[in-house]
Order: sequence, then structure tokens, then C-alpha cells
Amino acid sequence: MKTCLVTGGSGFTGRYLIALLKRQGHRVVALASQPCGADETHHVDLNDEASLVDVIQEIAPEEVYHLAALSFVGHPTPLDFYRVNTLGTDVLFKALSKLIQPPRVLVASSANVYGANAQAIIDENVTPLPVNHYAHSKLAMEHVATTYAQRMPLLIARPFNYTGRGQALHFLVPKIVQHIKNLESVIELGNVHVSRDFSDVRDVCNAYTCLLHQWPSESQSGDIVNIGSGRAVSLKGLIDDLQSISGHEIKVMVNQDFVRSNEISELKACTSRLDRWAPGLSRVPLKQTLEWMLSS
Repeated sequence: MKTCLVTGGSGFTGRYLIALLKRQGHRVVALASQPCGADETHHVDLNDEASLVDVIQEIAPEEVYHLAALSFVGHPTPLDFYRVNTLGTDVLFKALSKLIQPPRVLVASSANVYGANAQAIIDENVTPLPVNHYAHSKLAMEHVATTYAQRMPLLIARPFNYTGRGQALHFLVPKIVQHIKNLESVIELGNVHVSRDFSDVRDVCNAYTCLLHQWPSESQSGDIVNIGSGRAVSLKGLIDDLQSISGHEIKVMVNQDFVRSNEISELKACTSRLDRWAPGLSRVPLKQTLEWMLSS
């Protein structure tokens, strides 16, 4: 039985990842602020180096999924992004580097690091141009992680947009779903004619575990891989699907505060690397994900 450590275990993605790892027969230990279904949970702050070292020495994980992060772009205190996302990652890797047998590590970054690159299809060679503190902190986190790439095998994942049941309502898709479920007549959004790459959270977790379990032979420690569907769906099309599934119509009011200047009309992941490194991954159709979310 393999021991897997999941940081951010009580977060949206963490709960699904823990459930998946347990179904696969692994022992799962979580760093989390709340119960999350893990076999063992430790309420340890990532910046508490002494406590973190003690926990990691005790459990000696063979795989680590580093999900812990402050992920809401609109968070009001910029310094928090760097304290959690960047400095917390450094403390974690310091603790992991003290293990006699180094674990395989997946670092969950974000496609937000690509920022305003003005390219519709984004592969891993696109130069990051982050445009907010969340994205800056995630790119800095990647740089911190790569300084440990010679000490332990690690991969950096850059997931594009993904969603599912239980995602916080300040994220776009859950916000729209909740308005439909509440039979609201109006919703305020930005530009609904842009197209984006959306995945199901369960697909993202499947990709994470496949990458660490199989460890792609052509990869090197510190390599980056996009996680996405490779397809772009317009927000208008997404809303149309929700209306069709639910039978409820909602009027979209454009709030100019939500409209970004120079917004790219279409944006999606190039998934050729992911498809090579984790072949055979199944992907839930977006409409099926929306049906699942509406039925909760």
C-alpha cells in the first residue's frame, strides 16, 4: 500500500483527489484545515516548518500532491498569495528534502501564469505573462519548486479552468449553476462570447494520479504539463446548455466591471504533452459535468 500526502486536502480539488487515491487502494494522509476523508489528517500550517518536518518524517510519503493554495484571484490581501502559495511551497520542499527516500511530487500550479500572451492555443513553451498577484505567486511557486528538482522527482501541472460539485460560488461556473438552480431571472456577467477550456474536477484528479503513478519516461524532474480538455467552449454556449438541461431561462446582464480589456476571444490548452504522458485518459463531456452540478 502506497502512502500519499495531499496538501490542501479540505479544498475543492483535495477532497476529490483523496477519494480517488483511496479508491485506488492507497493510504492517504492530508494536510488540511477540516476533515476531508483522508486516512489521517494533520492540521499543520505550511509555514510551520518544525511541525511540517515532524509530520513528513513520521509518514514518509511515497507520493506528494501539493494542492494547498490561496486560489481566489479576487482575494483582498495580495501578500497572502505569496505567503501561502510561494513561501509555503518552499517550506514544504525543505521538509520533503530531509527524507531519506525522496517522494515523487506533483505541484499544482495554474494556467493563469500564462496571462496575457495573446495566443489561442497554449502549450508549455509559451512564455508566462502573469497579470495578477495570484498568477505571480504561482509562477514564483514554480521557480521555488524547480530549485529542488535535483533532489526529488517532481512535475509541475498547469490546470486550465475546471469545475464540479462543491466548488465555491465565487467561481464562474458554480455561480451560473446556482443562479439557474435558484430560478433567478437575471445574472450579471462579463463578456459571454469568449471561449475557454473547461474540465471536470474528476478528470483533473485522474490526470494528477496518472502522472505520478506512471511517471512519464520522457519527462525530467521539474517539467511542466498542461491539464485541460483541449477544447474551447463559449460562456454563452455553457449557459445555453444549462438552460436546456434545467428548462429555466435566465437573462444575462453585462456588467462592465467584469469585462476585461484586450480579452482573448478563445483560449484553450494544448494537451499533446499530457496525452503522451498520461495516455488513455477519459474526459467527462462538459454537458455531463453541468448535469451533475445541477442535480446536486
